[in-house]
Amino acid sequence: MSASPPAPKLPLSLAANPRLSSWVKFTGEGRVAISPGKVEIGQGIVTALAQIAADELDIEIGRIDMIRASTAASPNEGVTSGSLSIQQSGRALRHVCSEVRQRFLAAASERLGVDAALLGVEDGTISGPGNIRTSYWELAGDVSLDRDATAGASAKTAAKRAVAGHAIQRVDIPDKVFARPRFIHDCALPGLVHGRVLRPDISGARLIALDEAAARGVSGLIGIVRDGSFAGVVADSEVAAEAALKALRKDATWSAGEPLPDEDDLADFLRSQPVETTVIDTRVAAATEQAARTLRRQYTRPYIAHASIAPSCAMARWDGDRVHVWTHSQGVYLLRADLAIVLKLPTENIVVEHMEGAGCYGHNAADDVALDAVLLAKAADGRPVRVQWSRHDEMSHAPFGAAMAIEIEADLDADNEIIGWRHAIWSNGHAARPGRAAQPALLAASEIANPYPRMISTNPPAANGGGGDRNSVPLYDFPAWTITSHRLLTMPVRTSALRTLGAQGNVFAIESLVDEIAALRGEDPIAFRLQHLRDERAREVIRAAARRAAWKPERRSGIGYGVGFARYKNTGAYCAGIAEIEGTDEIRVRRLTLAVDVGEAINPDGVINQIEGGAIQATSWVLKERVRFDPLRITSTSWTDYPILTFSEVPMVDVEIIQRPEIEPVGAGEAAHGPVTAAIANAVHDCLGVRIRDLPITRDKIIAAMELAS
Repeated sequence: MSASPPAPKLPLSLAANPRLSSWVKFTGEGRVAISPGKVEIGQGIVTALAQIAADELDIEIGRIDMIRASTAASPNEGVTSGSLSIQQSGRALRHVCSEVRQRFLAAASERLGVDAALLGVEDGTISGPGNIRTSYWELAGDVSLDRDATAGASAKTAAKRAVAGHAIQRVDIPDKVFARPRFIHDCALPGLVHGRVLRPDISGARLIALDEAAARGVSGLIGIVRDGSFAGVVADSEVAAEAALKALRKDATWSAGEPLPDEDDLADFLRSQPVETTVIDTRVAAATEQAARTLRRQYTRPYIAHASIAPSCAMARWDGDRVHVWTHSQGVYLLRADLAIVLKLPTENIVVEHMEGAGCYGHNAADDVALDAVLLAKAADGRPVRVQWSRHDEMSHAPFGAAMAIEIEADLDADNEIIGWRHAIWSNGHAARPGRAAQPALLAASEIANPYPRMISTNPPAANGGGGDRNSVPLYDFPAWTITSHRLLTMPVRTSALRTLGAQGNVFAIESLVDEIAALRGEDPIAFRLQHLRDERAREVIRAAARRAAWKPERRSGIGYGVGFARYKNTGAYCAGIAEIEGTDEIRVRRLTLAVDVGEAINPDGVINQIEGGAIQATSWVLKERVRFDPLRITSTSWTDYPILTFSEVPMVDVEIIQRPEIEPVGAGEAAHGPVTAAIANAVHDCLGVRIRDLPITRDKIIAAMELAS
């Protein structure tokens, strides 16, 4: 007797937030409010989600109002990260809107006396035989959405979708183009006042004494807040707040700090610290074969800053024992949970509302500045307080992407074929976001008079993509491997999630060594990769990138070409990249050609935007970015000390999408970083004949490698 098929399940986000009315509301005359729990951080997600809703509801996208996430009303979808918004929110919305449409068709059938199968929907108008008609808005009073979703709703097939799969103008762009106040930095609430926070230059220093006299003499000062080592000012203008902070800083006494590692020997530091060791994955060969030789290579990446163009900003207002917070945090519910711990308030007394901010790329200081604003707002007598960090604060105190040291040993047989592979990672944890532990992860929580210990970053479980180990398991069909992660239990440099987590470092390492082995065998690096890949989607993105880039052009002096490939998290988007670089006094990336497979591309233009942006950011990481510090303090606190790619250095980026509308969509935001990093490094070798295994790839490192090779 054959087993019955498994019962249908609700999508993950919908199972956690099943109430239909929390996702969809018909408002006003001819409008629809769509309220996802994911947030817009420049990735175009609100546009893609609006496309999904428009398709399933059969309405014009112009009727849709996308509602910003808020703990007061929105579904709790956790955090917007990991390129999961389309997978999680998109699938939930597709199901919700499909069920809402079916419920309205059933109500129209009853009102019009016509079989629901004979009814259709066009731009919200429901019509049938004999020109009978009604609409969503006429029926809104009869159809209650205050009920839980059921598992039986059936979304449209790909062939019947009219909006998804097509390039649509992003709904957030007009405000930005015409300078309408969409960003939190530009919002001016009634009665708004301004706050600034005093923090030490020396890492880990505590505030011992504070003379407030000079600061209290500043015109426009409203109040000074001091709670242990947390101190700040509130004033009626930003100019006054800055003047008061300057006076306060001059008369502050700090303790000694905590020593920082040697920035020029991070690998030794990482390997010398106490660690938690986890075996991520093993594969045992069917037959044991003796290795003829073993290649041992170490790859490193430095600490990397988020380097958002605008520093973090938040607003907060107290009303009795209730507080309202405006933030560009990626997780409003998670931030609320940490605020509740620090403030010792029930969560229902706290509303956290999202507003767009500067590009974040992970866990930057958006959550930290929100707690700063809340603490300073206590001195504002019910007025909203706006706190904006300085560039110096942002580059000193926000979490960084973790440094990594990766060692790979590849066992080769007599023909230089890979018969064994060992991959070991030493790294700080890659995640210390708020709301995920019994203690808060917010900076000020470790500074107040009764401080919470600073959270040591952990790694997400492998089932969620991992952290330092992300993308460390090869997709190539090697016969044996052991993958091991060593997470540091110390954290002198504060780390948390930065775009791709460990994937950029691991893909860089794997793809660099695969290229080196292909060269040992005298084989074309693309052909070598294709020989070791069984996944046809993986093979196709590599072939597509190679075709588009006309791999491999005739060799020219001073020009190099390299390839890189990965499937993000080994479960997400496939991406292959080919870099064309020019190696003169400095490495210049001239062109990046990429192919990407995200399954169904909801908004192809949005996918291209994300791949382009990721490729350009990866180029900046590879060539320039590195957090600098001496034994006492972070020293890369300005754009001079922490350079990023300039407009004149941006390469041409050409993207091909392999559209697969029949396959569930995945995110594109973090797919390009690893492949582009590896492609540039491999192109440097192709151009100059040296392999740079320590990021960033600078002139000094190239010269050192050439001297070593000579």
